[in-house]
Amino acid sequence: MTEVGFYHLTRSSLDEALPRLLEKAYAAGHRMVVRGGDAERIELLNRTLWTYGKDSFLPHGARSDGFAEDQPIYLTAQVENPNGATILVRVDDAEAPDLDTFDRCLDLFDGSDPDAVARARARWREAREAGHACTYWQQGERGGWVKAGG
Repeated sequence: MTEVGFYHLTRSSLDEALPRLLEKAYAAGHRMVVRGGDAERIELLNRTLWTYGKDSFLPHGARSDGFAEDQPIYLTAQVENPNGATILVRVDDAEAPDLDTFDRCLDLFDGSDPDAVARARARWREAREAGHACTYWQQGERGGWVKAGG
């Protein structure tokens, strides 16, 4: 059973929220796969993670960077886990037929897009029906995450 957290972006963009979530998981010693919808999005996220903060550094890479198995944070648009990650981070409705091979999944979606919210609700139902433990997180007034429902 995978713990699936649905992260409803209401105050920040994905480019702002993703690095902070990755920092927390990386600081706790986790390896992650960030799976996006297409190669273009992955390249944009790759650049974002290099430039999101002056004094910040998240070791990461994508297929084009090489050494996939050595990357603590691996970015991909494919269904793969070359770095032995225990956490899957889904963005842009990325496919996850291998969801049950991860301990945790962070499913980030844009709360200002009604279609994205509807698709997240469908993923929630699918995950629950598959026996995964689902939690729902929404951004609070200051942009931090507040657990609600579940």
